[in-house]
Amino acid sequence: MPLLKSWVVSANSSETLFPLNNLPYGVFSIGDEDPRCGVAIGDMILDVAACEEAGLIALDDDGVFDLPFWNDVMELGPAVWDALRVRLIELLEEGSPHQSSVEAHLVSSKSARLHLPLLVSEFTDFYAGKNHATNVGTMFRGPENALPPNWLHIPIGYNGRASTVVVSGTDITRPNGQTKAPDAEIPSFGPSKRLDIELEMGAIVGGSSEMGQPITVQDADDLIFGYVLLNDWSARDIQAWEYQPLGPFQAKAFATSISPWIVTKPALEPFRTSTPEREVGLLPFLREPGPMLYDIELAITMAPAGKEATTIARTNYNQMYYSAAQQLTHHASSGCAMNAGDLLGSGTISGPTRSECGSLLELTWGGKEPITLDTGETRSFIEDGDTLTLSGVATGDGYQVGFGNCTGTIKPAVDFP
Repeated sequence: MPLLKSWVVSANSSETLFPLNNLPYGVFSIGDEDPRCGVAIGDMILDVAACEEAGLIALDDDGVFDLPFWNDVMELGPAVWDALRVRLIELLEEGSPHQSSVEAHLVSSKSARLHLPLLVSEFTDFYAGKNHATNVGTMFRGPENALPPNWLHIPIGYNGRASTVVVSGTDITRPNGQTKAPDAEIPSFGPSKRLDIELEMGAIVGGSSEMGQPITVQDADDLIFGYVLLNDWSARDIQAWEYQPLGPFQAKAFATSISPWIVTKPALEPFRTSTPEREVGLLPFLREPGPMLYDIELAITMAPAGKEATTIARTNYNQMYYSAAQQLTHHASSGCAMNAGDLLGSGTISGPTRSECGSLLELTWGGKEPITLDTGETRSFIEDGDTLTLSGVATGDGYQVGFGNCTGTIKPAVDFP
């Protein structure tokens, strides 16, 4: 698909993340005004709440945009999602007869503050990248036992904390926790010393499934409203002590950052691609009817306090072994009810080489091989003051579709009472 031209001039640049082909959904505010729904277009934001009030956009329900989240729109269903996108293109495309009416409802993105774009109902994180799982398993169990017996059959996951999902730009406080050194007789309590990131994509569930009712992979794909970048911050030393036998808990409950814009499936449709060839055939309930991954180039940068950022890794979402639709299908297969606003983390996305790894745990091989930044400093794990940024872009014919950065700066741990 080529670039769709808009009368918003900045949307026609090959450098923008937000051409007319994209139209991602977010929540913004200007000054002391209340947060409300907006759509990114070039270097501007379309105030869709104001457009709704002016009668330029009309959905089945009134007042769904004058809210600090997109959940009410999600619950209207895929037919309304499609109609909204069609209407937005009509309003913003080159030669639109509505230009003079719409111009008054554009604001500069530079003057806006971005907020969490949805109310997160629940958060589930998966462990669905084969390269990452193999690397981590090799570090802790050796290459002969890198993948657990179930890994090639189901997307492994755990239920996380929706309460600590935050929007990009939110500072992250270093977590306290209980850890145990290999040579210590008893554990100790204090700030994590092995703080890490996990480069992931987040799938936002826009519909619901009934308790006791499984769904197909195609049903699951139809339920996905859109995607965000996701950083599942991880305290590796806390995790190593606590995770057996039930898995991650406090090591990941303290913060998960997401990018501010929800990129919808129609915007990503030209970039669909298939999951890798299976080493072991999946059971019928997990088999995909068609391509359900996306070709999205991803990168991680690290910047020490007050210094320039260094790109420390590049990879692609197409490296995942399981798609978000398969993850959602597996999640509901037991009869677990899924709800609009549920957030599914893909699991760490890593490629086959060291420079394509989506976590410092892999990039430094458990901290044993520190990386050197462009500033000359070295890092095994994250230090206080460091800023980590995830970015993602799908590249089309003369345009690109982006998410906005997913950024967080680490602040020192608080003193425990």
